[in-house]
Amino acid sequence: MAAQVYIGLGSNLGEPLKQIRQAIDELHQLPHTDFTTCSSLYQTKPIGPGVQADYINAVCGLRTTLAPSLLLQHLQRIEQHHERVRGERWGPRTLDLDILLYADRHICTQDLRIPHANMQTRAFVLYPLQEIAPLVDLPGLGTLSEILQHCPAQGIQRLGED
Repeated sequence: MAAQVYIGLGSNLGEPLKQIRQAIDELHQLPHTDFTTCSSLYQTKPIGPGVQADYINAVCGLRTTLAPSLLLQHLQRIEQHHERVRGERWGPRTLDLDILLYADRHICTQDLRIPHANMQTRAFVLYPLQEIAPLVDLPGLGTLSEILQHCPAQGIQRLGED
């Protein structure tokens, strides 16, 4: 049976708008997966170390029969295709794809944490997610509407369509 999954996308190196749009196209091609929805693109301030360019972020919804670990492998291949280099934590990147939610599953392994770590404090995740799934529950964390009451927009700006 297919699971509802939400993927967070982020980029602040190279051509972030182009990277995110290409990644969305690549998510449409995942095997055993139906692409269901995507938020608007958002410009957000970096939370990582040093001086970094702003990020472009979005959240996409999928329905998939891929196991979480296999879905993660596919997402990491897409990141590699975009020359993702895993350097310092929260550092700049060409493309970051994160499994935010996988149905109502709670997963904590060495390679995968669902709900995604700290997503309840990340405006760049919560506001795009609210746009496409306003009634979603974050397993073990509460409803999205409850969580948003404690997460200010933090300079997030929705981009207009071109």
